[in-house]
Amino acid sequence: MSEEDLFPLPETEAVDDESGLRIARAKQLLRAIGRFRDATLVKLCRIPDSPDCETLIVDLRCHDVPEINSAGIEFCERLAIRVPADPERLPDVRALRRAFPVVIHQNATLPGTPPSLCLYYETAASALRTWTPESFLRRIQFWLAGTARGTLHAADQPVESLFFSSRDELVLPWNFEQLIKDGLHRQRLGVERSSERPGGGSTYVLRAWSVDHAAHPAGVSPILVDLPAIRHANIRFDPPTLGELDDLFRSRGSDELLPLLQSAILKSVGAGGAQLSADAPFTVVLMTVPIARAEEGPAERIFRRAYLLNRGLFRLGQATGALNTVDGKVWPAPTGTFLANTTAAWRDLEIGPGEVLTAISPDAARYQSGVPESGPTGAVVGAGSLGATMLELWTRMGWGQWATIDADHVRPHNLVRHPARAADIGISKAEVVAGHHQAIMQGAGKVQAIVADACDATDPTVIQALVVSELIVDASAALEYPRYASTEDRFGRHVSTFLTPSARSSVLMIESRDRSMRLRALEAQYYRALINEPWGADHLNSDQPRFWSGAGCRDISMIQPYAATAQHAASLAEQVRLFHLRDPAAIRVWSRDRETGAIAVHDVEPRAEHAFPMDDLVVFIDEGLHDKLIGLRSAHLPNETGGVLLGLFDLRRGWLIIVDALPAPPDSRASRTGFERGVDGTMASVTEAGRRTADNVRYIGEWHSHPQGHSAAPSADDYLQGSELALGMADEGLPVIQLIVGREGQLSVIKIEAR
Repeated sequence: MSEEDLFPLPETEAVDDESGLRIARAKQLLRAIGRFRDATLVKLCRIPDSPDCETLIVDLRCHDVPEINSAGIEFCERLAIRVPADPERLPDVRALRRAFPVVIHQNATLPGTPPSLCLYYETAASALRTWTPESFLRRIQFWLAGTARGTLHAADQPVESLFFSSRDELVLPWNFEQLIKDGLHRQRLGVERSSERPGGGSTYVLRAWSVDHAAHPAGVSPILVDLPAIRHANIRFDPPTLGELDDLFRSRGSDELLPLLQSAILKSVGAGGAQLSADAPFTVVLMTVPIARAEEGPAERIFRRAYLLNRGLFRLGQATGALNTVDGKVWPAPTGTFLANTTAAWRDLEIGPGEVLTAISPDAARYQSGVPESGPTGAVVGAGSLGATMLELWTRMGWGQWATIDADHVRPHNLVRHPARAADIGISKAEVVAGHHQAIMQGAGKVQAIVADACDATDPTVIQALVVSELIVDASAALEYPRYASTEDRFGRHVSTFLTPSARSSVLMIESRDRSMRLRALEAQYYRALINEPWGADHLNSDQPRFWSGAGCRDISMIQPYAATAQHAASLAEQVRLFHLRDPAAIRVWSRDRETGAIAVHDVEPRAEHAFPMDDLVVFIDEGLHDKLIGLRSAHLPNETGGVLLGLFDLRRGWLIIVDALPAPPDSRASRTGFERGVDGTMASVTEAGRRTADNVRYIGEWHSHPQGHSAAPSADDYLQGSELALGMADEGLPVIQLIVGREGQLSVIKIEAR
């Protein structure tokens, strides 16, 4: 191979041997080359008086390179390995043969200089963790063989871009493709520029404005250029001038750039002309080109590149001959004078490349979040700290289309654990949440803000949102809405989520998809778990410190950090999505240890409920409690047994829900024909049940069993006992319940009131 066939290495001097090298890695590579059978050292070089880099020139043979290959890689290639003194940088490998092919996976180099091999997919920091001189030489062979065989670029790897990334960037609207497809008949594109970043570079944002919009930008319209499809190839440098960009377009089969520039300029100025002083400070040329993997193959990627000029369209119009200037105003030049007015000066105008990005869309958000489904049409009841945080998480993962219902507004203390900002104080929480969605998604979807009470059955907007929702997330942290929703057949499926007062635990209760099991039943079974399970002992502990957030008697808030809200909200947001995909009802509780961060998960199996209508009150009992009663009866046969009933009243809804049944106290008297409940520990058990359930569950009556072979029909003694119990409840104006368990699991529920 003659010297004429090789790239020269100017500004270098030869080094005789290892003693002339100063960089430790260069010495290590030299020794490795001496041991490497496929490498032959040609010479050593360095830049005089510069300790930054030393170069080893080698002939490297690769036996896996086919003798004939379409890439043009040869069995033996002369390479320059440039070793930087900086240990945080990888050595750079340059191919010195002038006829070395231009292929993909090459680094950017200046025109007329040796091509640089892109050896690693990972970052330098990652590659250096296992880098050795020997593995580096084998990596070069791998690159040469893979390029020659066409296997270096994996079949499932995306096709290459045309150019390297740049510091400037242009962000397109999420629906840019549709805007172009629709033809922009009623919209106008405008580009805005941010301030320059400290490290250099600016972000430009392209927005679509209605032509009737009073604030649409003037004079910063992008110039759109579409090129024909090309095959992906090596990444290269961007052209530095408009003229070279024009050459690139024409080399790719596109029309000349000049007429496109002139047309865009005339469209922006219009027949009435414009003041030159109103010219924008920059112009953006947006190039679009489809890229295919193979010749004549389908396009796999739409590549876009922005080119930025530090002069506006009006001054660009002067340079291209499209505009004439008279008394400080620019006018469209007569079409016939374009060529006469145009000089070659426009070709020398410098341009800066800009990487083109696209604003996030719901599809992109779901893909990047690993969420396959688009999510439900839904509503979030309660835009407080938990509801707002979950909704923001769903916004960022592109899941669901939401309305949010809340009548409250943001107050200063809310900023401690709500994603609202100080500027949101005084604004309704529903509107704040909707605004945050808009700020993130920029019109890609919409959260409907409904400033109202979700329990207001007279508000048509509220009712409409709840009727059309496939999933309704109750994050209200109150009992009113979930109990109200349990009475409504026309609403969608509900899931209730909340944090406990200590913020150590969070709870999710989701109805069955067919709503045969509703929040009412799930609430009762959750309370029964709190009463009976060890983890329920301090689950709803209300001894947390509180503070007054306002002057009203109800303006009391718990002291808890937003970190706890965010942690539970993240878990709940994910779990709501997963449970929505399943049909059955579910109850799940998470308990977090603040010292270690460990999380315990507790599942409660929901059971169907049954209703016993009684005049103005409906008594509910679920199958789980029914089974418990049958088990207690069976365990004491042939004797009778019994105990206290625990439950909750909701007189506004006309409900009495039986939550649990306590076993017989140890001092009870039982026989085959009768049962007399004792009192030992009973009051303590009832009090503890109330404490564990935040005083939602209380004493509501008694239960007992009938002996073997007897039905659950009440006897005269049962009515007499019930009357005595009713007298005890009369002071509270409440009825008493007597429940009897008979043969084959029969139940008899009696409501008795003192008149």
